[in-house]
Amino acid sequence: MLCQECGKRPATLHFTKIVNGDKTEFHFCEPCAREKGELIPGTAGGFSIHNLLSGLLELDPTGKPATAQQKAAQPRCDFCGMTYAQFSKIGRFGCGECYRHFQDRLTPLLKRVHGNTTHVGKVPKRVGKKVQLRRQIEQLKRDLALKVEQEEFEAAAKLRDQIRELERQSAL
Repeated sequence: MLCQECGKRPATLHFTKIVNGDKTEFHFCEPCAREKGELIPGTAGGFSIHNLLSGLLELDPTGKPATAQQKAAQPRCDFCGMTYAQFSKIGRFGCGECYRHFQDRLTPLLKRVHGNTTHVGKVPKRVGKKVQLRRQIEQLKRDLALKVEQEEFEAAAKLRDQIRELERQSAL
């Protein structure tokens, strides 16, 4: 996609502005965005996802602001040695093991930012068959629980059979 301002360079910055419910999308190259005065991620004064999340990172495992005592007793990754305080300053983990070591702090953060801890957005069609199948099974299980609660056992049995067939397919 080319920059909608100059039409010459590729658009590398994509903005969506919503004002009074009206959504407008902008696609600019970096020089044109600078000229228009837009905030550019990663630049001085620019917007950064790290800045957005930095306040949320100072939460205790229940999602409440951490006390000074909790901040002093920061957990540390056994693999790379990074502390949670270092993560909150840098905005990146030191290794893949950090996710496991800081899981109790990440779960409330993810729930607060995304509303959930599992991905529920779009899934690429060519690689998302298993994800779509898993979602379908989860929905059928919810429907099954509802039918059992409503004592509609024949419908529940049909749903049970559908779930078993889909689970068998997903195991292949």
